[in-house]
Amino acid sequence: MAVSPDNPTRGRWGLVAAALLLQFSIGAVYAWSVFGKALQAAEPFKLSKVESSLPFEVTIGMIFIGTYIGGRIQDKKGPRVVALVGGLIYGLGTIGASFASDRGDLGLLIATYGVISGFGLGLAYIVPIAMLQKWFPDKRGLITGLAVGGFGFGAVLTSPIAQRLIDANKDVPTRAFLPLGITYLVMSLIGAAFFRNPPKGYAVPGWEPATSGKVVDSGRDYTQGEALRTPQWYLLTAILTLNVTAGIALISQAAASATDIADYSKAAAASAVGLLAIFNGGGRIVWAAVSDKVGRMPAFVAMLALQGLAFLSIPHAHNAATFFVLAAVIYLCYGGGFGTMPATAGDYFGVRNAGAIYGLMIIGWSLGGVVGPLIASKLIGDEKNYTAAYTTIGIIALAAILLPLVTRLPRTRQSAG
Repeated sequence: MAVSPDNPTRGRWGLVAAALLLQFSIGAVYAWSVFGKALQAAEPFKLSKVESSLPFEVTIGMIFIGTYIGGRIQDKKGPRVVALVGGLIYGLGTIGASFASDRGDLGLLIATYGVISGFGLGLAYIVPIAMLQKWFPDKRGLITGLAVGGFGFGAVLTSPIAQRLIDANKDVPTRAFLPLGITYLVMSLIGAAFFRNPPKGYAVPGWEPATSGKVVDSGRDYTQGEALRTPQWYLLTAILTLNVTAGIALISQAAASATDIADYSKAAAASAVGLLAIFNGGGRIVWAAVSDKVGRMPAFVAMLALQGLAFLSIPHAHNAATFFVLAAVIYLCYGGGFGTMPATAGDYFGVRNAGAIYGLMIIGWSLGGVVGPLIASKLIGDEKNYTAAYTTIGIIALAAILLPLVTRLPRTRQSAG
């Protein structure tokens, strides 16, 4: 992965592979619905639907703190040390969750899997996004999609593996966190060990920043403080928040929804969660690439509209295939928001301080990650009222379309072409 003076871009695709390894390990958090369902059924736990979602909600809520701190540090000290520390904390938090053995240990589960792992996840998550935008100014949309694609794919293998581990110890499903945590720790540390920023004066041979078209790269780089003084930062954060609120409402209840709405078996629901993670990961790549062609805001309009319509329909999708298709659309658009927003922030504010600026925008992920599952779990309740829950979420997504329609580039970043 060494950089050659004759070809400064040599080795940058190796960094993408390292980033994917890290993101794949921390992205396993999206397999939580398998654990949530098991914690409701296991006799020593017997958690309610709301209680079983709390560790996941706290994890997502803690991500913002990690990305805020990690983004500022990596902009000053470089990506490797932040990613290594983040991966270490995430793995140890997951391992710690394996010591929860009954309902009385819900606080321990929240503290380890929620607070500790969530903080480590946030530290690690922001690093490859900021780092790879600096290495790939010529492919910003695609590369940010790839940078977070591994995160979306994290549950693909984790869901069925976690289900097998849970089935091997049904009374204490949290025991599965021990082998999983060790695996996450090893994967994340190996990936992070290769991270580095491009050398000073780095440029892609033959590439010039675009000054016209759907995506431009003109104007100066904003500092974090300057970005916070623009309305655009708040509009982009609101778009991210509402996109997350919608998609994660289903993600937090995916296994139970498949069983209750479309009559999936427990094993089939776990497999479906794993397969749906492919769309979460793929959406990050697909929508990011689409946004390079059609523009960032039109892409967000499409994502929110598709999610809204799918949510209105999914409570009535009693056919297994129809349920899966609608869920796949939601996962695809949810992931697309994460793949497209880092590139959008780069377009609007530049990439020099991308870690700090986008790291702070991740508050939208934490807010949406708490609000979405909370709305879903409260409205579904023990009566399993999926129609009320998902119709509410669908209306929120459709109303959110207004935001990308009114969002424009800051004047200092607008093209004169």
